[in-house]
Order: sequence, then C-alpha cells, then structure tokens
Amino acid sequence: MFKWIQGGISAVAGTAEPEYGPDAIHPITTRINNKDTSNYHRITTAKDFEWLSPNYTNVETQTFYFTDLATKNVGFAQIIHSNVMGVHTTAQFTFRLYNISDPTINIWTSTKLENFKIEGSNFYADNLKLELIDNKKYILKSFVNKESIVEFEMERNTDGIIFGEDGMTLYGDDINQPWGSMRHVFWPRCNINGKIITKKYGEIKILNGLTMFVMALQGMKPHHAAKSWNFLNFQSSNYSAIQMEFTTPKSYNTTKINIGIIIENDKILYATINNDVIHIDSKHDSVGWPVPKSIEFKYIDPVTKNDLAIVSGPLQNLIERVDVMAEIPQFVKNIVSGVAGAKPYIYQYSNEFEISLLENQKNSKEKGIGYTEVTFISE
Repeated sequence: MFKWIQGGISAVAGTAEPEYGPDAIHPITTRINNKDTSNYHRITTAKDFEWLSPNYTNVETQTFYFTDLATKNVGFAQIIHSNVMGVHTTAQFTFRLYNISDPTINIWTSTKLENFKIEGSNFYADNLKLELIDNKKYILKSFVNKESIVEFEMERNTDGIIFGEDGMTLYGDDINQPWGSMRHVFWPRCNINGKIITKKYGEIKILNGLTMFVMALQGMKPHHAAKSWNFLNFQSSNYSAIQMEFTTPKSYNTTKINIGIIIENDKILYATINNDVIHIDSKHDSVGWPVPKSIEFKYIDPVTKNDLAIVSGPLQNLIERVDVMAEIPQFVKNIVSGVAGAKPYIYQYSNEFEISLLENQKNSKEKGIGYTEVTFISE
C-alpha cells in the first residue's frame, strides 16, 4: 500500500467524485463468469510481469514480502514506478525489515532512484537492478541506500497466479474505455536466499526463507479507487496464504473486491474470490480510525459459500502507523483535507498467525508468521 506515499501529487490531489453507482465499477471478481472454481485464475507467464508503464497517471509496483521462519525476520523490498499525468515519471526503492521476536530491529528506508529504465520484466537504475530469469527466479541487488543494502535471489516453488485473464478491476461507465484500473499478479510462494547489510545491525542473512511476490498497477488516484484496504501475507512451513481486499468509496457503490490464494508446499490449493475479512475488538485510536486488536481472513468457496480456510491472529506487534498525509506537501494536504476528505493511515503488523484448513473436515492447523496491513483512507 506504499503506492500511496510515493505517488506524489497524483496520488492524493483532486476533488471528491460524484456517485457514479454500480454501473461504473467492474470488479475482477464479477468479470470472472465461469462457476468452475478451477477457472477463477490462470497460470502466469513471464509477459504478465512486464512493466505496463501506461502513459497516464498511475503507480506500478513490484514487491517481495519476505519471511524467515527461523530468525523471525520479516519485511519487504519494493520498486515503485510512478507517472504523474503522463508527463513526469519517478521511481523509488522502499525497504522494510522487522523482527517479531525483537521489535527493536526495525528498518525503513525509502530512496529515490536515478537514471531508471524498464526492459520487459526487468528494472534498472543507478546502483540497483531487478532481473527475471527464465520466468522462475528474480535477482534483486540494491546498493542505493547504505542503511539497507539488499542482495536477494527469489525462486518460485509453485505456479504464479492471475485472476481472470488480466487481473483487472476497471472503473468507468464504459468497460471498453475505463478511466481507472486496479491490477494484481502473484508468485504466492517462493524461496529466498540472500543478505541485508545494515549500518545499525550489521549483516543479516536470509537462508531458506519464504517470499510472496506481487506486481500491482493502480491506474487512478488512490482515494478515488478505494476507501480502505486489508492485506495478508501468511507463511508457514507448509502453507502460504495471501489475501488482498479493497473497498471502493461511495462514488463506486462501496464495492468490496477480495481475492485470496492458499498454497500447500508446491501445490495451489485455492484461488478464491469474494472472501471475508473480519476485524475483531476494534477501538477508535487517537486519529479516529476503528483499529482492530485481532483479525480473521476467511477463504470462501465461491459456489457453496462454505469456509475453506481461516487465517487468524492478534495484531499486537504494530510495526508502524504510517501517516500518509505527513509524507506529502502541505498544499496537497490542504487540498485533500478540505476537498476530498481523505485521512489515509496504513497500520502495519507482523505477528504469529495460524491457518486452519476446514474443507472435507480436514481441520488441519499450522502456525506461521503473518504480515498484515490495515489501511483506512476515507469514510
């Protein structure tokens, strides 16, 4: 969800939209018509991970969420490519490291990239490169920030997943000429090996860790696309569970779009739509948002509507409450506060979670580590 911060003026400026109604939103979950659950998704190709780089306002990201079950280190490495109104393009590398057993280990860096260029699925900049090898492995090397030098190799151990044919939720009253879009493409379970060199903690190695990789495109202003988000990356010895949910503002009929993936080792168990996220014991915090104390991510069979699995846990380890408005210029803040009514905060957590598989009374459970983002943007 850090597309918010790095999108610059394009990400936040603008007036509130009129109420277009349900005919102006075309979720990927309703664009998939086949009732055979095996066809809600398809296997990805290398072309699915090529940078689209449209010539209108958008933010495009490639993010590797890593989990080291042995050391309890978690975090992400992210490349952000932003286009402002088709005339100004910027790029950023962001990095997060956190340890759920020792919360004093907490690194966040965000670094502007210089002389960047896109070549298909690959991305290059001064002191940074990301390369896709044989549609199987990504190699990331970043020396752009001495606080977090990153050298990673990530190799997928299951097929990649895209929902529908193109993964797109489309905005606009003409589906053939949409004025906005949202897209996600996944490698849900990958092996990761590498190291992070930090000034504060020295060298941190990641050996036989796990990574979820997601490529995302947000082809419109974030506060117009969604009023809230829920995100889960869960990794355990045998399972990976991903869930991405956003709810549109009232202007797009307050529509919830939810996609989910569960992997068992190298096998895709489920790729589900219209799942459910439950906030438990929510309390309004000092900025006024109803922040949950724990959370459940339900994976629902699209046909029977039965629960296939539940990933749940406490939200005790708050990595950071990101005040997006504090990251943008004051004049933009005035526009957003006075006109659009947006009050965006991103709550980042990492805690021990548990997955429960319920189908066919299997009732298999396994503990692992969940990285969660709960984002509130507007009422």
